[in-house]
Amino acid sequence: MKDNKIVVAITQGDSNGIGYEVIIKALSDPRILDMFIPVVYGSPKLFGFYCKTIPEIEQVECATISSPKEAKTKRVNIVNCLPDSIFAEPGKATPDSAKAAITALGKAIDDIKSGLVDVLVTGPINKKAMSGEGFGFPGHTEFLQQQFGVSDVAMFMTSSRLRMGVVTGHVPLKDVPGLVTEEKILSKLKLLNDSLIQDFGVDQPRIGVLSLNPHSGDGGLLGTEEQDIIIPAIKKANEQGILAFGPFSPDGYFGLGNYEKFDATLAMYHDQGLEPFKTLAFDDGVNFSAGLPIVRTSPDHGTAYELAGSDLADSRSMRAAIFAAIDIFNKRAAYKKLLEGKMPERRLDGEERRERPGKPQIV
Repeated sequence: MKDNKIVVAITQGDSNGIGYEVIIKALSDPRILDMFIPVVYGSPKLFGFYCKTIPEIEQVECATISSPKEAKTKRVNIVNCLPDSIFAEPGKATPDSAKAAITALGKAIDDIKSGLVDVLVTGPINKKAMSGEGFGFPGHTEFLQQQFGVSDVAMFMTSSRLRMGVVTGHVPLKDVPGLVTEEKILSKLKLLNDSLIQDFGVDQPRIGVLSLNPHSGDGGLLGTEEQDIIIPAIKKANEQGILAFGPFSPDGYFGLGNYEKFDATLAMYHDQGLEPFKTLAFDDGVNFSAGLPIVRTSPDHGTAYELAGSDLADSRSMRAAIFAAIDIFNKRAAYKKLLEGKMPERRLDGEERRERPGKPQIV
């Protein structure tokens, strides 16, 4: 029974990583179950196995269900979507653990598409292991983009201190310069701007844009991408009402704390953005997929096989991902109501009617 609470779908991720441990720890305080209804996609057997590896947790109130329609309040509901023969091998990337991650993710997506759950929080996966089992995507973000048929999605890392988007994601570093285009930068800026408004409640967001080359290319001496690609993209964004600034050289931008002057930062490639993000905000960092019609978050860490089954995994990022998903869901609902409340009455006298404030377009 939903009981008017948000239903949070949580996928187990790779069953041999720290996914179950951080999920169990994040949901172990009974008070948290008063706030929402958790639905974990995985296996009660695996859930019970990992509970036994965490001595400080005496008992977690669980309910095994076949559908979120059966979810109970004040319980950790587990959709049993894996075979009874599944077993845990903590610390190992195996075909079975990869298949389990794929199955749990697929079931959760089916249910969120059907409206049975409200938001999606994904546990950490092993991309290489899943690729070996037919998962043809470099990560969750790209898979969800295909599943929901949107033209672009931004990996948007968020925390209480910093928000970070990237132009290029899970690609080899040698391919980055060819993938940094004016069109792609502009698309990501639109996604971040729209998300800051509707998902984070930021009025007139300011976005700092990083350079690709050292010292912003040093006037062309160290590269011309800034002059030829990044600056024109920023100018086009400004013409469309997006308050984008830069490009800034990353060393001074973070070293001098200039990131604090902006509501978000757009980096050109994965490590350029995620290294400072995880340095500044690893404990409460959240990976959010901006541009999807549904709300999806995840913790900002991987499977951490070396910690699996040892009771050493930190659950703060998973807890932050759950709370972020709920908060974004509520802000989207409030934003939608705000737009609906400002809808003007249609004029029938032929006069040019006053336009309704435009809803940001997710591209």
